[in-house]
Amino acid sequence: MTSTGSAPGARGAAAGRRIGLGVMHGLWRPRVLGAERVPPSGPAILAVNHSHFVDGPMLMGTAPRPVHFLIKQEMFKGPLGSFLRGIGQIPVDRGSTDRAAVLGALGVLERGGVMGIFPEGTRGEGDFASLRAGLAYFAVRSGAPVVPVAVLGSNDRPGRLVRALPALRSRIDVVFGDPFDAGDGSGRRTRAALDDATVRIQRRLTDHLAEARRRTER
Repeated sequence: MTSTGSAPGARGAAAGRRIGLGVMHGLWRPRVLGAERVPPSGPAILAVNHSHFVDGPMLMGTAPRPVHFLIKQEMFKGPLGSFLRGIGQIPVDRGSTDRAAVLGALGVLERGGVMGIFPEGTRGEGDFASLRAGLAYFAVRSGAPVVPVAVLGSNDRPGRLVRALPALRSRIDVVFGDPFDAGDGSGRRTRAALDDATVRIQRRLTDHLAEARRRTER
């Protein structure tokens, strides 16, 4: 059974990318490294570290392709919820196995789109120290390559007027890594296979983050 019918359309995510491009470059000074590593077509999963709430919008505005994110359902209230749905984002209930969200994300990948996932689940140190199995499931189930992404600098210096935001016009680095296959090539989706894939993913993401910090001197 296909899940493409549950997936948000590509047009909304493309509009979100244009909005993010204007807002992120208007408020800060993003420096994008390695964008050419993102596959130019076909399904892909961008695995992003997460230390600040602007990391998602920053990636939406700097990635070379439109990105759909799984976003906690609490954000989908009132006008903001309509806006998020309009730009192709997917609400997810983090307290349960949200079948609708899963089908939506798989549908994006099945039609050759790009999913953005914070594998740590929630904001933290942004060091990929604790990964959830969700990323491994989507990668193994869809066969989409995983592209590591490090967003660095968003948490360095708070703004003067709005301390919840990074300082205006500060530099934020977005570093894309080489895509890789999370599975072992067997196509297995067992718990053991997903656990192995999670370990494999964590190693690759941690290595990329270290290389991104070295490259950007952060």
